[in-house]
Amino acid sequence: MASDKLPERSSRSDIDAFLKKAASLPVTKRPGQTGRLIFAMDATASREPTWDHACHTQAEMFAETAALGGLEIQLCYYRGWKEFKASGWLTDTASLQSRMAAVHCLGGHTQIGRVLKHATAMAKQRRIDALVFVGDCSEEKIDDLGQLAGALGIHGVPAFMFHEGGDARAGKAFRQIAKLTKGAYCPFDAGSARQLRDLLSAVAVYAAGGRLALERFGQRRGKTVRQLSRQIDKG
Repeated sequence: MASDKLPERSSRSDIDAFLKKAASLPVTKRPGQTGRLIFAMDATASREPTWDHACHTQAEMFAETAALGGLEIQLCYYRGWKEFKASGWLTDTASLQSRMAAVHCLGGHTQIGRVLKHATAMAKQRRIDALVFVGDCSEEKIDDLGQLAGALGIHGVPAFMFHEGGDARAGKAFRQIAKLTKGAYCPFDAGSARQLRDLLSAVAVYAAGGRLALERFGQRRGKTVRQLSRQIDKG
């Protein structure tokens, strides 16, 4: 039987640092607006061992947002020879799970730059509350990614960079993207699948309902999320 534990590498301080950073982000969402979140994933071959489990975990981001006015998620992924796909805007768990289940990992180079360019293009068309990226490596030039992240940051889209595994080069790139977009970075392989699910759900709640919704969510979902809500800048 497969374990719901992810590989243990990250420290408790990594998670706390992510929560602290996320808590300081400004929220401009007005009451009654539907939250919009771009959810981008690395679907190259290195992620194949954990892909099916990740699909089940990450598709639960809708669960806590229905009462907040809802959430629209656009699924993006890259794989293979320069293949990059973006779905339409999805509004329910079943649609997201169906889309993700249809994707199979395929060897190829990372295309994080295309993710950032796409998110910027979307932000020019309509408000985007957050970008979530899940990946394990980065083969692109960090300076190039930094320039693209800066452009995304200008449009007010924080990037939440979830890093699977311990690749140092990827960690450096992901941290820079998070910093330049005023987002947050978190290596997620330290805790259980439940912890990752709660962190992703917290970002979804944040995008859909802002700080107050996140605080209420934290009261129900335990220490990890409560730490995020406690550190929110009330001013």
